[in-house]
Amino acid sequence: MKNIIGLTTGLAMVAGLLSATSSSVAAEAMRCSHQLPPAHHIAKIVDKWAAEIESLSGGEIDVQVFGANSLSGAKQNATSVAKGDIECAFSINPQWGKTLPLMNVTLGPFAVSSLDALNNWDGSEAAKFLEEKLLTKGVRNVTWLFTTRSTAITSNGKGLIKPEDFNGVKIRGLGPVPDSGFIAMGAAPSAMSGSKVYQALSTGVIDAGLTDVSAAVSRKYYEVQDYVTVLPLFSIYFHGYVNPAWYDKLSDKAKSAVDEAGVKAAKWAIEASEKSAAKAPDQLTAKGMKVHIATDDDIAALKAKMAPAFDAAFGKASGDDGKKLLELVNKL
Repeated sequence: MKNIIGLTTGLAMVAGLLSATSSSVAAEAMRCSHQLPPAHHIAKIVDKWAAEIESLSGGEIDVQVFGANSLSGAKQNATSVAKGDIECAFSINPQWGKTLPLMNVTLGPFAVSSLDALNNWDGSEAAKFLEEKLLTKGVRNVTWLFTTRSTAITSNGKGLIKPEDFNGVKIRGLGPVPDSGFIAMGAAPSAMSGSKVYQALSTGVIDAGLTDVSAAVSRKYYEVQDYVTVLPLFSIYFHGYVNPAWYDKLSDKAKSAVDEAGVKAAKWAIEASEKSAAKAPDQLTAKGMKVHIATDDDIAALKAKMAPAFDAAFGKASGDDGKKLLELVNKL
């Protein structure tokens, strides 16, 4: 915030600023937009990542993080970065929807939920394949932040545990491909960003929430829902990307700072997500929710209904590229 100052003091400050400018180069601004609330564990990782970039760049980059949709809306982030309106943003993979359906690869029901797979993701052939595809959409990926491999499905009145429980239920959706499994069980998904789910639940626009188990706590779903089923349904990543032209004009030192910070943040995110997910069920219980941890039988019944529908939708949306990516994912 700028302050109005006296003329004499102002002139003295201007002279000082001119002198300082002549002996130093202004830091490169890196405005980063994301949708997460401050309490979310990944929002904290983004802040840590931003500080690491500034440190590694020796002050060449000034990272300005704007969370909770305060700079650009979740649906507009990728377009804003590609156009160069802002330098950087973060999105969850379902938000690519029809633009790049390959990004849904980790949303196969119970398909990518092992800790080994997540630890091997950054730098893998699968990640590099997606990074090349993201460049064709006008953004350069700089970090992969896995948010969860533990999903929370919230509801009122009763838990959603068996396939038949979902029949007729209006549930928060993630997009055409990941929603196909819920449709196969008779549910009615409605795709929306995480920031809109609480209001949709409280007003009855939807009956059930779908999020990572940590977000069920940070977004206070327990205030509007009383049941939650926790299960390893899919993995969601929150990935950071920048405008390619902005990145290309950086000095080698600054580029290295962005790259190195991204690798570090990928590890921090997995550690933070695992820690947060481990605490979340007890936290939800303490808030009054009735928590059900899905059993092997529960998972088998859901997978039998959901997986074939997802595979068909993913294959139709992604074609040969999708087949290649699935092969690369199987190597993780």
